[in-house]
Amino acid sequence: MADDSANQIPPTDEINSMSINSQNDEGSSTSTPQMSVEEKFRLVRSIGEECIQEDELLNLLTKKPQPICYDGFEPSGRMHIAQGVMKAISVNKLTSAGCKVKIWVADWFAQLNNKMGGDLKKIQTVGRYLIEIWIAVGMRTERVEFLWSSEEINARADEYWPLVMDIARRNKLPRIMRCCQIMGRSEQDELTAAQILYPCMQCADIFFLKADICQLGMDQRKVNVLAREYCDDIKRKNKPIILSHHMLPGLQQGQEKMSKSDPSSAIYMEDEEAEVNVKIKKAYCPPKIVEGNPCLEYIKYIIFPWDKKFVVERSEANGGNKTFESYEELVADYEEGNLHPGDLKPSLSKAINKILQVIAISVLIKLVKVEFDIAQPCTICSLILCTWLKSTLSSLAHLE
Repeated sequence: MADDSANQIPPTDEINSMSINSQNDEGSSTSTPQMSVEEKFRLVRSIGEECIQEDELLNLLTKKPQPICYDGFEPSGRMHIAQGVMKAISVNKLTSAGCKVKIWVADWFAQLNNKMGGDLKKIQTVGRYLIEIWIAVGMRTERVEFLWSSEEINARADEYWPLVMDIARRNKLPRIMRCCQIMGRSEQDELTAAQILYPCMQCADIFFLKADICQLGMDQRKVNVLAREYCDDIKRKNKPIILSHHMLPGLQQGQEKMSKSDPSSAIYMEDEEAEVNVKIKKAYCPPKIVEGNPCLEYIKYIIFPWDKKFVVERSEANGGNKTFESYEELVADYEEGNLHPGDLKPSLSKAINKILQVIAISVLIKLVKVEFDIAQPCTICSLILCTWLKSTLSSLAHLE
């Protein structure tokens, strides 16, 4: 973050009060044992842009007190704000509804996909960093289990590899190729043999982890459907339920999703204040247009779930300051032209920077305490570590 804000490090209790962990609502409250099945269903269903199938989800929540949800990620470099904040919010909703969440740290998969130059040690370092970010964001981990693919597969290889082989044996190559999107690839790309193996392995993960629900992004939908098709092939009655969450678009016009190859397409968790300001200033934000407006999507999926409001600061001549208590209220003003992009963008930048500052400070304080055994780390220690962390991530970025 910028020097003027980083020099004002709030105490730990103040940091905790600003994380999503402190919010007392259905999306981030402490587990609620008295929640009805219908309430659990609404809460879990709210995570997904799509659910396959809703009746199966309701039946699962009715019959199983603690369903197992599968989520996963490749430790492949920098974490964008959607991955950092939206995932933590979704996981907290699932655990509040009584679910157990298994987060698959797909280090072997990142190696197969040639991330970080295929260097497994660097991949695992990034994985540990990303986990710390989620904890700093406010992800509650009482019902969360982080499982490293390399460790789990090696420990139960006799169970895992026959499953992968059976999935591969039952599917033609074109069907597997259609799943390439899960790796950030396309069917037209020149794929390695390892990348052909990847979808079969990810499909196997779902059964290997005994998942009832696959809670992944819309870009992972094809391999999750493959898992349901595999159930048909083996005459398995209980299919994994697919809960696909919304994917934030890139910040530039026409970008359907964020891209790590284009740093301007997204806000990253270690972005400094000035970087955030420039990215949002240049972001696509047409007046009175809501559909396909990335700035409004950031407000809907990041700012409101975190802060429960959106504050616009503007001159009296432009309408004066206004606090929006709901996204619908904001959209109404925007569509009518009562809220201009020139006022919305600076307010969005400020809200994002506030979130990133809280998370960065929380991570840094923990790192300083652990590495240097300091009970209350000073500002200068945190600033030094912040500079080192950003430098390290930047040096690894070219290997993504």
